[in-house]
Amino acid sequence: MSSLSWVAYQQRMQDETLVVFIPCGALEQHGPHLPLGTDALLSAAIAQSVATKVNGLVAPPFSYGYKSQPKSGGGQHFPGTTSLDGHSLSQSIRDVVREFARHGIKNLVIVDGHYENQWFLTEGIDLALRDIGSSHSIRIMRLEYWDFCTEATLNEVFPHGFPGFALEHAAVIETSLMLHYYPDFVHLDQIPDDPPANFPPYDMYPACSHWVPASGVLSSAKGASAAKGALMAAQITESIAKAVLSEFN
Repeated sequence: MSSLSWVAYQQRMQDETLVVFIPCGALEQHGPHLPLGTDALLSAAIAQSVATKVNGLVAPPFSYGYKSQPKSGGGQHFPGTTSLDGHSLSQSIRDVVREFARHGIKNLVIVDGHYENQWFLTEGIDLALRDIGSSHSIRIMRLEYWDFCTEATLNEVFPHGFPGFALEHAAVIETSLMLHYYPDFVHLDQIPDDPPANFPPYDMYPACSHWVPASGVLSSAKGASAAKGALMAAQITESIAKAVLSEFN
């Protein structure tokens, strides 16, 4: 969208089947081998892949997200992790959703690539819909892309057993997808070989940074590959596109 003129955008808007995608990520540590912008990069890449299949248009991504948590992102103590308060994220999404409604957009998909964002995105959507009112025909889908990864795909990616999404921060899934979409940003020689993090079934405040491996990686990314990334990217793209077409057509 950001590369279009307003005239070209206006022309695209005339098609009521147009689907606008808003990628959402974070600026957050992803170990020594992946860039800080991994979450926004992946949500934008996946949104773009899906957009080519559903008459879509991808808006600029939200590159800042809600605060990193020790048990899902390593936590706020890592240099470079730069986060928003939940209220700030919700209000930003609220504003942008209202703007797209004002443009006349009918179909909107928010593609989340940062686990901690989801409820604040939901709040922003809810507040925007309250502002817009029931007379507007806009419909909004919010999704986390990893939820579309099927059991069959996970079995291929993790032949020795899937450790669970909670420990997949900067691990095999994200590293493989980055190798597929942005190979120049991945430093395979810097992947740490830490054992999976072992967190207690509760949280503490202030956060206990000593719970988190020093590398920031919650389980090893040693099994990552571009081939696994291509497999996941293709399957996730097809599954999201199917869902979008089902809901908006």
